[in-house]
Amino acid sequence: MKNISQITRLSLREQIYDQLKAAIIQLELKPGERINDKLLAEQFGVSRTPVREALKKLEDDGLIVTSPGSETTVSLIDQAQAQHAFVIVASLHALAAKLAAPHLTEQHVRFMQEYNKELLEAVQRKDRLNAIKSDDQFHYVILEAANNPEIITTLNGLLPKIRRLELLKFNSLDGLSSVEQHNSIIDYILSGKKEELPTLLEKNWLSLAHYLTENKELKDE
Repeated sequence: MKNISQITRLSLREQIYDQLKAAIIQLELKPGERINDKLLAEQFGVSRTPVREALKKLEDDGLIVTSPGSETTVSLIDQAQAQHAFVIVASLHALAAKLAAPHLTEQHVRFMQEYNKELLEAVQRKDRLNAIKSDDQFHYVILEAANNPEIITTLNGLLPKIRRLELLKFNSLDGLSSVEQHNSIIDYILSGKKEELPTLLEKNWLSLAHYLTENKELKDE
């Protein structure tokens, strides 16, 4: 069978990279926290080589920093960088909405309603991780309907630049605002008038960006 190829498994480096990346983005490893490759190797039960390779990749992502004295730490959250990233994220979601609009059905709406309900419940519990997860799932319905994997790939590359700030500055009031904006997006889709959908998606993301990067009361948290 000519079209069958061997299934590849994630290398040790990739597995370690994925776990450390998740820990950094979810703030389990906090900004400024020191990283010790020897200790990590012991915790993962591997040699230091795949750990160092994973750390190099994380450094390329901007998630860790190695100082001239060879001390490795989790990078600090750069709000200016996040603000720039949010502009691109908002534009990409607007583009996805434009591509998805002709293909959105009642089934898509039902998924969006369910994820928005889960978002509301998570916000009410002040459950940051699940609130953001539900928000991601809501938007992924439109991303998937857009049928352009390059948009998703690009967004995944931008995720580390904004996700830590989202978790750090999570606020129930902002979460409730997102729920309301999502309801407006759903109502608009149901109305059958989808030409303004890209604008609504872009505004949804830019309002979050404004809240996270411009709210002076939060900058010193």
